[in-house]
Amino acid sequence: MKQRYLEAGKIVNTHGIRGEVKLEPWADSPAFLSRLPALYIGGKPYKIAAAKEHKGMLLVKFEGVDDINAAMALKNRVVFLDRGDVKLEIGAFFLQDILGATVVDETGAQLGKLVDIIEGAASNIYVVRGEREILIPAVPAFILNTDTEAGLVTARLIEGM
Repeated sequence: MKQRYLEAGKIVNTHGIRGEVKLEPWADSPAFLSRLPALYIGGKPYKIAAAKEHKGMLLVKFEGVDDINAAMALKNRVVFLDRGDVKLEIGAFFLQDILGATVVDETGAQLGKLVDIIEGAASNIYVVRGEREILIPAVPAFILNTDTEAGLVTARLIEGM
């Protein structure tokens, strides 16, 4: 079963004296999070009153967080998104939804389980653990199909992988 709330980032600092916080996004882009109606901290929804991208971070003003003291109380907290607030493009998925997926090769032979995803400079790298550990770049040349409903990833390996 897919989790309803997914980790989306971390509040790393305050910004200014009017309650804004600096959020390190753990999403594809800061803009992705800025379009959400709310983020969740400690299970409580915080409505986003305003958000803007700044140097790879997201500066967020939450409703009801109106001064630096209220913002300081949120520092170092992990924020979550509600997957119900997100409309993904066809074929897109949350990385969380494929962790633990079975990974097979083109012939259907099981390679192992997807146990981790490393963020690389050019692409993500899937860590697959089976009889041995395999690192597979998450690019179309190697990842042929991802079925989040079935929990199955089909990969093409090359010699040396």
